[in-house]
Amino acid sequence: MGKSAVNICINGRKLKVACPSGDESALIAASTELDNRLSTMLSKGNFESSEQALLMTALNLSNDLLALQKEVQVEKVNNESKIALLQSTIEQALNDQSIKRA
Repeated sequence: MGKSAVNICINGRKLKVACPSGDESALIAASTELDNRLSTMLSKGNFESSEQALLMTALNLSNDLLALQKEVQVEKVNNESKIALLQSTIEQALNDQSIKRA
């Protein structure tokens, strides 16, 4: 897969970023999310520099990512438990059917 360059803008700063072909829209969406969150952070806080605000924004994004990963793991465990219960129920129903036929 080839690479392409995408122009993005973060906090008024224009950047040209390389990304794998086909991932351009994901990169643009990610940069837009970062820019929106950074703008919100800058409007709320009193930061000594935009770099400090950017660092806080990155920490918040990382925290959100970790929380979502934890949620996904909990959902995975819950789904696996439900699947096991369904499999057990189906097996029991099939066993009951075979006993009735015998």
